[in-house]
Amino acid sequence: MAEITVTTREGKDIALPAKPGMSVMEIIRDGGIDELLALCGGCCSCATCHVYVDDDFAVAAGKAGADEDDLLDSSDHKTGASRLSCQIAFTAALDGLRVTIAPED
Repeated sequence: MAEITVTTREGKDIALPAKPGMSVMEIIRDGGIDELLALCGGCCSCATCHVYVDDDFAVAAGKAGADEDDLLDSSDHKTGASRLSCQIAFTAALDGLRVTIAPED
């Protein structure tokens, strides 16, 4: 089975099973990691599912769209690796993906 690894704000790595067709936010939420708030439920209308994508997966995860980038601009913690996890659709190419949950704004 495919999986992703999530690094929590405390630095703990958690491997989660992942299925194509889900967003990375859904995988994290369904995996029981509650520090990722995802208040809008994946509608790309907040930035509470902000993660940093590992450099090895930057190309496969794709770039942020315009709306996503605007929301990320509201974060004091935006970096070149920033993405909203609700906007990353999990595919087979992302098997092994590593993300780190960004600090809370």
